[in-house]
Amino acid sequence: MPNTVLVTYASRAGSTAGVAEAIGKTLAENGAQVEVRPMQDVSDLTPYTAVVAGSAIQSKQWLPEAVQFVQKHRAALAQKPFAAFTVCMTMTLKNENYRQVVRDWLQPVRAVVRPVSEGFFAGVLDISKIPSRADRLKFRVSVLLGVWSEGDHRDWNAIRTWAAELAGKLQT
Repeated sequence: MPNTVLVTYASRAGSTAGVAEAIGKTLAENGAQVEVRPMQDVSDLTPYTAVVAGSAIQSKQWLPEAVQFVQKHRAALAQKPFAAFTVCMTMTLKNENYRQVVRDWLQPVRAVVRPVSEGFFAGVLDISKIPSRADRLKFRVSVLLGVWSEGDHRDWNAIRTWAAELAGKLQT
């Protein structure tokens, strides 16, 4: 795996995995060797020259396994280019103040390792995939009130544009 970029992710319902796949594909189209893997399948960062890590947001933070991944690999991540992306339904809101808050939720990651780039993307709202009955109810009410709408809100052009710009930043 010489000069391989790892794109790794933590996802609950598959939306973040899809974003990671699109990032990996775009990086590969820009000449990088890329491996896309869920974080739980990554134990060693030695084979990779750069790492792109992403997580869904739950309760205003990266998923626990994503934060643990960054903490566990902090020394290795500090030695190579690292980029981070976040997938969150709040990014669908038009109010920039709300969207800015999502950027703040990446602070625990920044406290461990400084990304060369950060991407923030909307995800997919499929209420049937929300595991908690209480959370499903909250989202149903929010949809009825017009706060959210169900469906795939990922902006593939924005994702590909970010990944294409990222390609040069990941070279060591």
